[in-house]
Amino acid sequence: MPAFKMLDINLADGSSKVTDISELFERYLGGTGVGTSLLLDTPTGLDPYAPESPIIFAIGPFSSVYPVATKTVALFRSPLTGNLGESYAGGRLALAMYGAGFHVIRIVGHAEFPCYLTIDEEKVEVHRANSLWGSSALAAERMLRDHEESSYKRSIVRIGPAGERRSPIAGATVDSARHFGRLGLGGVMGSKNLKAVVVTGGRYWPIVEKAKYNDFYKKLFDAVVKSTAMKKYHDLGTAMNVVPLSRINGLPTRNFGQGFFEGASDISGESFAEKHLTQHIACAHCQTGCIHMATLRTRFNPEEHQYKTFKISYDHELIYSFGSNLSIQSPEEILQLLLLVEKQGWDAMSIGVTIAWAIDAFQAGLLNLSQNMTDGLVLNFGDASTIEKVLRRVGNGHNEFYRDLEKGSWFCSNKYGGKEFAVAFGKNEAPGYMTGLYAFLGYATGVRHSHLDSAGYSVDQKNLNENKTDVELVKGLHAEATWRMALNSLVICLFARNIYTKEAILEGLESLGIHGWDEARLMTTARRIHAMKMRYKERCGFRFDDLTLPGKLASVFTSAGKVSSDRFIQQVAAYKELTAGDMLELPDEYR
Repeated sequence: MPAFKMLDINLADGSSKVTDISELFERYLGGTGVGTSLLLDTPTGLDPYAPESPIIFAIGPFSSVYPVATKTVALFRSPLTGNLGESYAGGRLALAMYGAGFHVIRIVGHAEFPCYLTIDEEKVEVHRANSLWGSSALAAERMLRDHEESSYKRSIVRIGPAGERRSPIAGATVDSARHFGRLGLGGVMGSKNLKAVVVTGGRYWPIVEKAKYNDFYKKLFDAVVKSTAMKKYHDLGTAMNVVPLSRINGLPTRNFGQGFFEGASDISGESFAEKHLTQHIACAHCQTGCIHMATLRTRFNPEEHQYKTFKISYDHELIYSFGSNLSIQSPEEILQLLLLVEKQGWDAMSIGVTIAWAIDAFQAGLLNLSQNMTDGLVLNFGDASTIEKVLRRVGNGHNEFYRDLEKGSWFCSNKYGGKEFAVAFGKNEAPGYMTGLYAFLGYATGVRHSHLDSAGYSVDQKNLNENKTDVELVKGLHAEATWRMALNSLVICLFARNIYTKEAILEGLESLGIHGWDEARLMTTARRIHAMKMRYKERCGFRFDDLTLPGKLASVFTSAGKVSSDRFIQQVAAYKELTAGDMLELPDEYR
C-alpha cells in the first residue's frame, strides 16, 4: 500500500508540511484511532481556543475505496465540554482528502486576518476572507464554489456567524447539507480566524490485487443496494423514528417532560416525505441516498408576492430538537427555524435543547421579566413565532441573556438557575431518545456524550422484550462502545454498521494489501483506542464520579419506565469499572 500521509498547516505563518504517518495507521488502523493519538500528543491544559490547539480531520483506509465508507472525523478540544471534541460529517470531504493524497489534515495557529484555506493536493494557500466574514454558512459555500476553480470535485467546510463569535455550540457545515455538528468545532475554527477549508485533488491509490478487491467490493455493493439493510435510510431516513418512539413513550417532548407527543404524526417522516421532500442526496461513494432535502418557500417581500425557495435537510434529531421537544407540530414552522440554524451554523440539537431549557426556566419564574432578560418575550412551548424571535436575538447578540443562550444549557443553568431543566450529559445537550436508563447512561459515559457512542437507546428498546439484568446490559453497552472504535477508525458511516462485520472488515483490509490483522488484534486495538479517548478526557478534567442524571429525567416516564438517580449512578460506576479494564491496553506513552 502507498504511504499514509498527514498535511500539517500553521495559520500563523501559512506554512505547511507533509509527513508519512503510516506507522500510526499500522498501530491504530486510521480515522478516530490515529486522530486520538495525535490529540493525546498535544500539551495538556491547552485552552480549546488557544492557537496551538489543533483541528484534526482524519479518514481511514476504507475511505473512498469501499461503499459507505464516507465519513470524516474531526477531533479537537471541545469548548462546550472542555474535553474531547469529536464529530463526524459526510458529504465529499473524505473523497476530497483522499484525492488530495492525505488521510489526515492537522491545522494549528491563529491567522492575523479572517481567512480560508485551499488545499489542492500539496498546494496549500491561505486567502483573505474579509468579504466572507459575517456571511451565513449557506452564502459562504455559494461564494466559495463560484470563486474557487478546480479540475476535481471540491469539498467546502465552513462556519457561519455563530462560529465567528466563538460559540461553543457552533458546528461546521460540509458541502450542501452535512455537518460537523456537535461539541463546537465551529467555535474552534472561528477562534483561528478560519472561515472555511476547501479541499480538492485527483490522486488515487492503485489496487494491487484487483480480483480480490473486485470480489469483495461487489459483495459490499450488493449488501448496500440489493438487501434491505440500508433501505430504511433511503426511504424515510431516521425521521421514520418519530412516530414509533412516540408510541413507546420515547420521544422527548416539551424539554423531556414526557415521551409522547400528540403531534407526532404531523411531523413524522411520512408527513415530511408527503408534503416537503424534494430530493435525496448521497455522500460521495455512497449508494444509499439517505440525505432528505425538504423545500421551504419563504416570502421575502411582505408587500409583494415575492418568494425564495430553500432546500433544507431534515432527520430525526432535527425534528425532535425543533419539533416535539419544543412542542411544535408544523413541518413548515420547523423548517423555518432550521433555516435560521443553518444560516448561523449552530448545532441544531444544542441550540434547540437550550431554548427548551429557557422555556422551562421562564415558566418557573427564573428569567425575570421585570429585569427584561428576554426583552419582553414570553416564552412558551409551541410558540414557533416567539422561538424564531429568540433565535434572531441570539444571532445578533441582543443582550447578555441572548448571548449566553449560544453557550449551551449547562452554562445557562449554572448562571441563571434551573439546573433541573438542563437536559445535558457531560455538558453536551441530549439527543432525541427518551427510551430509558441505557439511553441516558450512553449519553453520560460515551466518549463524546452522543447517542452514537454506544446506542443505549437500542439497548433499552431491545430489553423491553428480553428483560436482561443490569450487569448484562452495561456489559453490552460497553462492548458496543469499544467496537465502534474500530468502525470509526475505518471511518464508515454507522448506518452500514451491520454490513461491516468483523469478518467483512478483515476481508476488506486483506483485499487492500493491509496484512497482519485478525479478530483478536482488531478488538485489542478497539479497546486501546477507547482507553486513549478516556485518558485524554481525564487529562482535561473529566471524571465519571461527576456524572449525574439531569433532575428532570428522574421524574418522567420513559419507554422503560422511570429512571432513578441511584440506579443511574450505580450503572455509571459499573461502566467505570469496565473502562478501567480498557486502560490496561493503553500504550506505554499514555499511561
